[in-house]
Amino acid sequence: MRYLFEENDMLNNPVECFTFYSDYPVRPHWHYYMEIIYTVEGNAEMHNGNNIYKAAQGDMVIFHPKSVHSIYSADGKPLKLNVLKLDINRMNMSSAYSPKLRSIFRCAEKNGMTVFFSSEETAAMNAAESFERCIGEMNRGRYGYDIMIRSEICRLLINVLRCWQDKGFRVDSEAFAEDSRYDIYNITEYIDSSMALNPKVSEIAEKCGMSYSYFAKKFLAVYGKTCKEYIEDMRIYKAEEFLIFTDFDLTYISQETGFSDCSHMIKSFKKRHGMTPKHFRDIKQKNLTV
Repeated sequence: MRYLFEENDMLNNPVECFTFYSDYPVRPHWHYYMEIIYTVEGNAEMHNGNNIYKAAQGDMVIFHPKSVHSIYSADGKPLKLNVLKLDINRMNMSSAYSPKLRSIFRCAEKNGMTVFFSSEETAAMNAAESFERCIGEMNRGRYGYDIMIRSEICRLLINVLRCWQDKGFRVDSEAFAEDSRYDIYNITEYIDSSMALNPKVSEIAEKCGMSYSYFAKKFLAVYGKTCKEYIEDMRIYKAEEFLIFTDFDLTYISQETGFSDCSHMIKSFKKRHGMTPKHFRDIKQKNLTV
C-alpha cells in the first residue's frame, strides 16, 4: 500500500533548496513543508487538491503545508524546476506592526488566495534570482548561508504577500490572533526561540494546550522522535554552528545552547559525532580554509 505522506527531516533541516530534473511524474504526496516551485524549463501540470495549474517557464506555484500535490509534464518532455521547501513556522519577521509570516500565510490559505503566479508576476518579484541565490547558498554552505537563505525566502514571501494585497487580501486582526496560537505543527518555533532557557517538555505541552502524555504521543507521531530527542538534536545542531563559525569557548556555547553545563555538551557531542567539540571544530574550520 502506498502512503501519501512524505517523510522529511524538517526538524533538523527547516529549509531545502535545490534544482529538480524530471521526465517522470511526481506522484500525489503531502508533507509539513511549504513548497514553492519555479518552472525553469518545460511545461508542467501541477495538481493541488482539486486544482490543476499549467506552469510554463517563469511561472511559480506554492503548495501550502499538508496539501496533497503532484507534478506531471504537460507535454511528455522533461522538466527543470527550482524548488524551495521550508518550514514557514521558522520564517519570522521582526517588524512590530506585522504578524508572523506563518500567521499571514495561514490566513491567506483560509481566504483562498491564489497559489499560482504567472511569469509576469514572478519577474516583478525577481523570483528567479531569489531561487538561484538560495540554491547557490545551500550548495556552498559558507558562513551565514542560513541567514542569506532565510532573507531571500522572506523577500520572496513578502513579494507574494504584496501580490495578494494587490488582489484584495488584507492583513487583518485575525492574522495577529494567529501569532499567539501554538499547536503541534508550529511548536518548534517556540522551542527554537527558547533553547537557551532549557524549556521543559511539560511547559512546551502547556503552550499547545495539551496534557503532557497527549503532547508526547502527538509530537512523536508528527515528527518521528520525542520532544526531548528533538531538543537534544537542536542543541547539538546549534552547537555545531557555534563551533564552525565562531571562536566562542565551550562554556559559552553550552550556555547558549541550553546544556546544563560544559561537560554535558561534551558528553552529548561525543555520543553523536564520536569526537570532542574541540576536535570537531579543528576539522571543520580547517576544511573551510581549504
